[in-house]
Amino acid sequence: MSNYTILFLGDIVGKPGRNVVKESLASLVETYRPLFVIANGENSAGGVGITPSIAEEIFRTGVDAITLGNHAFNKKEIYDYLGGDRPIVRPANLPPSAPGRGCCIVETDDVRLAVVNLCGRVFLDTYDDPFRAIDSILEGLDTPHVWIDFHAEATSEKIAFGYYVDGRATAVVGTHTHVQTADERVLPGGTAYITDVGMCGPVGSVIGMDRDLILHRFLTTLPTKFEVADAPGVISGVVVNVKKQDGRAESIERVTFGP
Repeated sequence: MSNYTILFLGDIVGKPGRNVVKESLASLVETYRPLFVIANGENSAGGVGITPSIAEEIFRTGVDAITLGNHAFNKKEIYDYLGGDRPIVRPANLPPSAPGRGCCIVETDDVRLAVVNLCGRVFLDTYDDPFRAIDSILEGLDTPHVWIDFHAEATSEKIAFGYYVDGRATAVVGTHTHVQTADERVLPGGTAYITDVGMCGPVGSVIGMDRDLILHRFLTTLPTKFEVADAPGVISGVVVNVKKQDGRAESIERVTFGP
């Protein structure tokens, strides 16, 4: 096998997101034949955070590794789970005392894939420098196959980060904004890039949340408890074709699946 594919699913939002992944992933796997399936699960528990039982539910669908983001620690019951041996990663650019780890290895068919999670700093909470953090991580890896979920708000920061690691990673995929962008490409050094993969979540929502509640907040500025929209889910993701020899990407394709 000279090439292989990786399927990445954008932020899974609440039960609609989990259900559409559960119902549709097998079909996507049959179509794209990925060697690895990775998913961002930081919004999978009621739209904010993740729990151990939900993480296991996602793994049972056929996902090989789970990435998180700025809501990684919203559910306290996940703390001990993140310190276990399951392939789930929280942002690497956090203090060493934070539960869990920011990089894990998944391996199959003679390919060792490092899965890295990092958070941006623009418009988000205070994180350590992701540029310096990725340098440290890459120096310690023994594989050229490196998948980076860059969970960030600002388009400029995501694009800059992509170019920063170009040629040193298989892919940099943006998450967090839940809206799939149309700028997928392979950068000059062979790193696949997209600013945001989008979400696996309810259609007709505002980034996964009930649109009436969101509109009420915008129109009144009053505090409003957001809830995941009660609607069928749609999958947003990407498929990356990778050279087995050196871990460089040959192509990246956007994926949407569902109503």
